[in-house]
Amino acid sequence: VQLQASGGGLVQAGGSLRLSCAASGRTFSNYRMGWFRQAPGKEREFVAMIIWTGGSTYYADSVKGRFTVSRDNAKNTVYLQMNSLTPEDTAVYYCAAGRRSYAYTVSAYDYWGQGTLVTVSS
Repeated sequence: VQLQASGGGLVQAGGSLRLSCAASGRTFSNYRMGWFRQAPGKEREFVAMIIWTGGSTYYADSVKGRFTVSRDNAKNTVYLQMNSLTPEDTAVYYCAAGRRSYAYTVSAYDYWGQGTLVTVSS
């Protein structure tokens, strides 16, 4: 199983970025596809999650209304559209895949991508 995250970069506060996570190596039906982030000196935290089958989505309170997670079945890719970015969103963003029902913690995921850096300047 391979998860390849991309799309990070430098953006000014108020700007937008779209992250992509290309998944390969298995069928991800019924998997939870999560996005996490880790800022310098902080623990990795949950950002958003989509259930591959059905497309239900869940968000951390800190990003609700600004970030949108989606998936493209044909491309086996999950996206994280990030709008109204603030310097507090600066972090390395990781995509992950897992099958546990409670999918808001790092331990709930079995597969991880390599991370992509998002830097938001003020």
